[in-house]
Amino acid sequence: MRVGGHTSDPCRICGAAADDAGSIRRATGATFLLRRCPDCGYAFVLNPLEDSGRVYDERYYRGLGADPHVDYLFELERPDSTVRRLEWQGILDVVRNLVPLGPGVRWLDYGCGNGGLVRHLLASGACQATGFETGWIADRARALGIPLLGEAEFGAATGQFDVVTAIEVVEHLVDPLQFFRAVRGLLKPGGLLFLTTGNAARHPDLTRWSYVVPEIHVSFFEARTVERALRMTGFRAESRGLLPGFEKIIGFKILKRLGVRRYNRALDALPWRPISRFVDARLSLTAHPVGWAV
Repeated sequence: MRVGGHTSDPCRICGAAADDAGSIRRATGATFLLRRCPDCGYAFVLNPLEDSGRVYDERYYRGLGADPHVDYLFELERPDSTVRRLEWQGILDVVRNLVPLGPGVRWLDYGCGNGGLVRHLLASGACQATGFETGWIADRARALGIPLLGEAEFGAATGQFDVVTAIEVVEHLVDPLQFFRAVRGLLKPGGLLFLTTGNAARHPDLTRWSYVVPEIHVSFFEARTVERALRMTGFRAESRGLLPGFEKIIGFKILKRLGVRRYNRALDALPWRPISRFVDARLSLTAHPVGWAV
């Protein structure tokens, strides 16, 4: 809405008036309006697509939709051949540096996609793992025996988990505070929320940031935004920086952007630690805090 020529759209995190941050016109002819909050740094698509089902369809999960850099079906069917195994191992390494794992630890991967991380965790024997996903691909994952909660089970899982991960999830959510509240309800006191998402702080012009794919990415966060959302929803925020494991997570992101989909042992020999430091210094991917349930 505009009042006197100025935007007055409320921030979906803190409620302050959000500023006009430009617009993006897509090949389909749709124009998406962007807003950014000066108080907490949250940015969002003001007019997201209402019918997400036509976006998160089979074409999307085959890498033929809004994000051509993904191929979730290949990853589901060939987990040992996909380069995403670097990310799965990196996430496990990061979480191991935050909490002790073991057979009694319960880990939920929220928005788990094809369940690849869940399957990796179970194969590692590091913990008990399950996923939650409502997209088209969820039934494919269940058919392969990957444990995923249904919506009724998810709603009844109050206080059952020690760890919740949300890997490249929050940018898809129109109402991020609802997500943070839901995750807090799932965690035991002292439980960990670990998430990854792009860092909007390094991108003052959202219209030039490749991460802004408004058909699917509708929420954009700075570290201070995540910290505020965590504090508002029952977490203690803590910044831990470039923990061991992030080099694999960042390495996967680089390879994904380069169009590399198949894992090759030669990739392990690349100097991922200094590469990740260089990339993180420019993009601040590890600046987002983790959340501890209080």
